[in-house]
Amino acid sequence: MPKYVIEREIPGAGKLTEEQLKAISQTSCRVLSNLGPKIQWINSYVTGDKIYCIYIAPNEEMVREHAMQGGFPANAVNQVLAIIDPTTAE
Repeated sequence: MPKYVIEREIPGAGKLTEEQLKAISQTSCRVLSNLGPKIQWINSYVTGDKIYCIYIAPNEEMVREHAMQGGFPANAVNQVLAIIDPTTAE
């Protein structure tokens, strides 16, 4: 199943409180539950003004549907084509 990196532009994302992040996570999980088991949220990285999310889904359309239903921006959705790490150099 394809893996995607979603870039969400959210001004002040890095200043969101623990409660705000919890509420966002709960909304995301609720939408995922409604969409069914074919889409999975792996994790997200919160930076200053963006959140980068890693999802497994059958297609980009399902990722965008999740964003629409959750009220989240999905400024860029990119399919992961390869994963590298330090062991790739060996």
